[in-house]
Amino acid sequence: MEPTAARGSLAGLLGIWGVTRAALLLCVLKVVVFPGPDVTSDVSVIYRGWYDVLVTGTFPQDDVTWQYPPAAALAILSPAVLPFLEYATAFFVLALAADAATLALLLRGARGGGRSRRGAWLWVAGVPLLGPTVYARYDVMVTAVAVAGLLAAGRHPRLAGALMAFGALLKVWPALLLLAVRRRAAWVSAAVTGVVVAGLFAATMPGAFAFLGFQRDRGTEVESLGSLVFHVARHHGWDGEVLLNYGSVEFLGPYVSWVSTGALFLTGAALAWLVLWRLLATRFTPHTVADAAFTAVLLFTVTSRVISPQYMVWLVGAGAVCLCFRESRMGRPAVLVLAACPVTMLEFPLWFAHVVASDALGITLLAVRNGLLVAASLLAAGALWRATVPARREIPSAPGPSWAERTRVPS
Repeated sequence: MEPTAARGSLAGLLGIWGVTRAALLLCVLKVVVFPGPDVTSDVSVIYRGWYDVLVTGTFPQDDVTWQYPPAAALAILSPAVLPFLEYATAFFVLALAADAATLALLLRGARGGGRSRRGAWLWVAGVPLLGPTVYARYDVMVTAVAVAGLLAAGRHPRLAGALMAFGALLKVWPALLLLAVRRRAAWVSAAVTGVVVAGLFAATMPGAFAFLGFQRDRGTEVESLGSLVFHVARHHGWDGEVLLNYGSVEFLGPYVSWVSTGALFLTGAALAWLVLWRLLATRFTPHTVADAAFTAVLLFTVTSRVISPQYMVWLVGAGAVCLCFRESRMGRPAVLVLAACPVTMLEFPLWFAHVVASDALGITLLAVRNGLLVAASLLAAGALWRATVPARREIPSAPGPSWAERTRVPS
């Protein structure tokens, strides 16, 4: 009965994946028109424009919207492997392939004692709840690499280190996955991979690190945690404005730099906490690497000046790896991330106009989504700390003399 039930569960999971992914593909191909702004324009216009520059052997170093590490060029150029398809169509097909690869990795990670398919179910459910934006950004490709690195950490540290470093050169955040990795081989592999790949891009393509300046100058994006200050302030006389800036819709005006600096401070504080945790943690289990990675990505996302909808793909992927382990402490934070996914789709793209207008609906959606992420971050950090850092115990004092010794008459 149990093998039959397992096969039925797997068939159901794969069936749901197939139906939901077909729906996403129909949306990005515009067979079905999804309400709200056209999420595919990033691929058909921006990515395609970068592609035309990258094929000449240089990075788009004069374009402030290029804010990605050098290996991101591989994602932008990837549709070239399907030359029989138009650029955007090829990109969407490759995004689907990355989604399928991630599911395959999670199913493989569910094998063995102490493992579970909960992670695969989280991935199957979470991705469609974010809407077609998932296939219209290259973050799903980065997430596939990150998931592969996390799942390899236990048995294949060199491969894990290489994948994490390569992921970081695709979109920075996978560097956080190394936080709890203790095997020296993984760190050496990551360092070698990072230096070699970055060096190759720097030597062969001008402008490989121009993105650092563009990323530094970004402001407070309208979906971030800090943006709630200005969404409310607009109803009380704040005279700033909302504009497309550095490739995203941001607040510009008085005190915005203060909030942006505050976000950077919070990110620094989160990193300091993670370093302190790493120094004090002594209890490491097979799922600690995944739990720590999920916590780190949550903290990085929540404190960022930008919380774009595609960032949620990172959280779903990292949370899914945690849930592959039955003993993981990240069940409740992962459920909160899953709950935040449909709210994210509501605020972008469905009702993004309300967010930009800072009306009651837009503010409510942001408050709920960001509140869920803050709660998930705090729960994850607390669970990670309690599971790995030993509690402080008072040093027992030396025992005093017994009653018999105290009352004994000297001879």
